[in-house]
Amino acid sequence: MQPASVSKRVERMWQLSAKTLGQERTPQTVYLGIISNRYALVRGTQLIRDELMLSFNQPDYHRHNQALNASTDFKECSADLELPSVLTTCGYTMCGDRICQSNSLRRYQSMVAGRFGSITEGGEMKPELFFATGGGTDSGPTLAHVTVGHAVDAAIKYKLYNTNQDSSFLVNIDVCTHCGHLDIGENNSAEFAGKTYDGVGVIYGLAQESVFRDPRPACGAIVGMLTNFNLQNPVHVRLRNDLGEANYQFLSKNDVPADDGSPCRFLIAAAIIAIQGMRNTLEALGPGGELDERGVGHMTAQVQINNGDNNECILYCARGTVFNGEMRVQGLGVDASRYSAKMVTMKDGKKRVKVLYDGTDQHPILARSYSVQANAQVTNPAKDDEPEPARTNSPVPTISMSASSSPARQNPRGRVTELESQVTELRQEVREGWTEFRQSIKELMSAVAPLAQGDEAAGDQEEGQA
Repeated sequence: MQPASVSKRVERMWQLSAKTLGQERTPQTVYLGIISNRYALVRGTQLIRDELMLSFNQPDYHRHNQALNASTDFKECSADLELPSVLTTCGYTMCGDRICQSNSLRRYQSMVAGRFGSITEGGEMKPELFFATGGGTDSGPTLAHVTVGHAVDAAIKYKLYNTNQDSSFLVNIDVCTHCGHLDIGENNSAEFAGKTYDGVGVIYGLAQESVFRDPRPACGAIVGMLTNFNLQNPVHVRLRNDLGEANYQFLSKNDVPADDGSPCRFLIAAAIIAIQGMRNTLEALGPGGELDERGVGHMTAQVQINNGDNNECILYCARGTVFNGEMRVQGLGVDASRYSAKMVTMKDGKKRVKVLYDGTDQHPILARSYSVQANAQVTNPAKDDEPEPARTNSPVPTISMSASSSPARQNPRGRVTELESQVTELRQEVREGWTEFRQSIKELMSAVAPLAQGDEAAGDQEEGQA
């Protein structure tokens, strides 16, 4: 089933303009645009992201917790699933370079993850954070699988879907790379990547981490991959694969200067790697079957611009969604030969780049269809002695938690559910075995005790005779 209300929210999101695509802007400006997209996807619903709101679900291994079971207070924290609800999670990828762990990452955590990521019982944020060397993704399918799997249990999904027909599951993932931004001025020169740059203004790919340090490559992995590729370096191999062979050949031999001569090839490489990572993950979420017909995926691709300043910027590259058998993408493309750039001087006097694709800053929305991995006709995964979830007056079809019957590809979530059930059974067997073992030890000690007392009495008698 595909709820019409969710479709309307997705359509509403795509009506938003995303004016900052292709522009180097402050983190707050870029993140507010992303936030507006995601609020459009949950508007008019109950947003479920606090673990305490999931207290309607009581797994078997919590039943021994008498304090938890005796307390009725937790029930007041539970989400009212009779309301149209959206269970949400948020994931983020970035290079592990320490230059990235500064202003823009903290701003992301407070502005984006703080609104759409999960919250612990203690009130702390717990977004999914992945630090692949060079940024982007180690594996789009793995990123999609673990982000979905960590966010929703089979029983939680069953109760969410079957209590209200307008409830859904929203996965938000932001794929990021990074690139240095060093403004050398119009009267200076600098050596970088085997070239001398005179009075070009900004060099993308160089960053000065501190006023007390010399400029260095950023991202070093991307710069190294393009200038000194090492087949034995798995990071170089992965980044080259995400960049694409044609793009690698083009950017390793050619620069892409902005209108003032500022070299931008490393920035463009970082953008393409982030965009390709986003596309690979969207493929896994939608066509790959990680999300069912009630799941929505929203993703972005970004490049963090490292300029050694508290006012670091973000290049917003692309956005995309998967839902209801349709994948949509908008933003910059993945052909390096079609990129160009121009520098813009802002009100504060700082230069920032505007990246163009096919010579324009207009970005059409590209769409294609795929077969939805539907979940239908399965029994409640809850125990027979547990109450069924409350239902609304409208009849709601039963949603399946099993693997897809499609011969082409089974839904991996069904396999995970099966393994979770097996683990639960094994835990029960271990508990029973441990109880029997303890009882055997007690019986053995009871049998040995008289023998030990007899040996002690004999020892005392021998000592008295001596």
